[in-house]
Amino acid sequence: MLERLTLTEMARLVAARQVSPRELVEAHLARIEETNPGINAFTSILAGQALRQARALEGRNPIGPLHGVPVTIKDQFDVEGAVTLAGSRLRLNEPPATRDATAVAHLRAAGAIILAKTNVPELVSSYETDNYVTGRTNHPLDPERTPGGSSGGEAAAIASFCSPGGLSSDGGGSIRIPAHFCGIVGFKPTHRAIGGGGMWPPPDAPAGLLTAPGPMARTAADVHLLFRVLAQPDPRDSQWVPTPATSPLRRRIGVMRQSGATPVDPAISAALAEAARQFTALGFQVEEFTPAGISRAPNVWAFFFGELSGNRRILEGREAEAHWTATEFLRDTPWPTAPAIQDAYTERERMRAAILAQMEPYAAILSPP
Repeated sequence: MLERLTLTEMARLVAARQVSPRELVEAHLARIEETNPGINAFTSILAGQALRQARALEGRNPIGPLHGVPVTIKDQFDVEGAVTLAGSRLRLNEPPATRDATAVAHLRAAGAIILAKTNVPELVSSYETDNYVTGRTNHPLDPERTPGGSSGGEAAAIASFCSPGGLSSDGGGSIRIPAHFCGIVGFKPTHRAIGGGGMWPPPDAPAGLLTAPGPMARTAADVHLLFRVLAQPDPRDSQWVPTPATSPLRRRIGVMRQSGATPVDPAISAALAEAARQFTALGFQVEEFTPAGISRAPNVWAFFFGELSGNRRILEGREAEAHWTATEFLRDTPWPTAPAIQDAYTERERMRAAILAQMEPYAAILSPP
């Protein structure tokens, strides 16, 4: 049952030569063959490529911290030799990528083996994962439920042990919501701590104002290892910023029990309270946290994601060809004016400054997903 090990355990066993890269790849391919018909998590399974890479790494001294470990890639990042469909029929005629996205290249350089690409909603723009090309991804525990979106394929693959972890992205919950739905760990890092070169839509597109590449896995230790590998320079992304993988540990923990008047399921509230108790037991000062000055954050996000969305331009005149997952957030309104865009930018930066100042004293803020 090699596929049930954590990503960190796999890396340790390969480095100790107790498990081979080929054995890990074959175990995951067998798991995919058994499980994927029920969840439909993948757009392409790169079995031949993965096995060749595994053979090339066999018996070698580790070339990096992920040596011989298979990982999966959300189908909005280029993988050399595969088409980046982003869940859309409008991209079926795109040629295969001639080079890896920068983040994918960082994974390979660390010794990771690219196993497969995972499913997304059309144009990576919904909280459910469904499209007209690969169809719907189902939750690993209940095929009638969704694993979330837009990283639903990645979350379902990891939760079902078809993948130990991989590369994803988040522009409004696309890592965090599927991770929560599927019971795994997802991390949306500081904007552009991981570069977006070779990502679709590209980092200089309107969606790049929101989208942050980030890792997903089954444990926090695995996500931290992936982040250390991924948070490296990206010459193809002018917005990339160096971000430390660790920070000074403060002794205060904030607890934000809900966002505004949004109701929270009792089970989630209980989990939040238990997390707060655990931090208290560890000696942290735990206190209530109610952020101020960001009440309009959902409105400003909706402006960038809906009214200013690059998908509006892509789909203009072709809306009838698009899956509902591509159109549900689009606004049937006139294109924003320059003053409206300027005002939204200004408001976003003011809210960002406000929340950063309020978070500064804390090691972490606990909240519902």
